Amino acid sequence: SFASNFRGAHSKLTRSITQQKRRALVSAHRDRGRQKREFRSLWITRINAGIRQMIVSYSRLIHDLYKRQLLLNRKILAQMAISNRNCLYLISNE
Repeated sequence: SFASNFRGAHSKLTRSITQQKRRALVSAHRDRGRQKREFRSLWITRINAGIRQMIVSYSRLIHDLYKRQLLLNRKILAQMAISNRNCLYLISNE
């Protein structure tokens, strides 16, 4: 049933099915890690773009947050950079 969506011999021949199944699972495992990396990179880019307008660098913002023990993850900071820049500005200035 796993190979029912494959095309041609990949859905009919036993050896080809097992090879394609293994390949699909390997790709899925590899791409889960890649997806996490890409999203983290996207969040960092969004934070940096939002905070640069306030003449503060991304690294300085993250350093200050750790120094003040404000534990906000990058996903939340990226959402704030997009939707509510004033809030991000207040956090960076405190």
